[in-house]
Amino acid sequence: MKLLYFAWVRERIGRAGETLELPAEIRTVADLVAWLKTRGPEYAEAFARPDLVRAAINQEHVKPDAPIAGAREIAFFPPVTGG
Repeated sequence: MKLLYFAWVRERIGRAGETLELPAEIRTVADLVAWLKTRGPEYAEAFARPDLVRAAINQEHVKPDAPIAGAREIAFFPPVTGG
């Protein structure tokens, strides 16, 4: 699975993206976030407030309960503001 990180999520994790083999039990974006938080302190810090991190599957915004089956990429980013 290709994962992409943007803005302060990228800064806290220390990389713009990575390709990972996900455990079979990870079925939703929320499951993925919970699993990523266990990968090290940088991930735990980046996802400490999962309510502040948005996700997109294949460049389409999704909610945390969205299934990830069939996803080519998942991106994580902070809320976008306009002005």
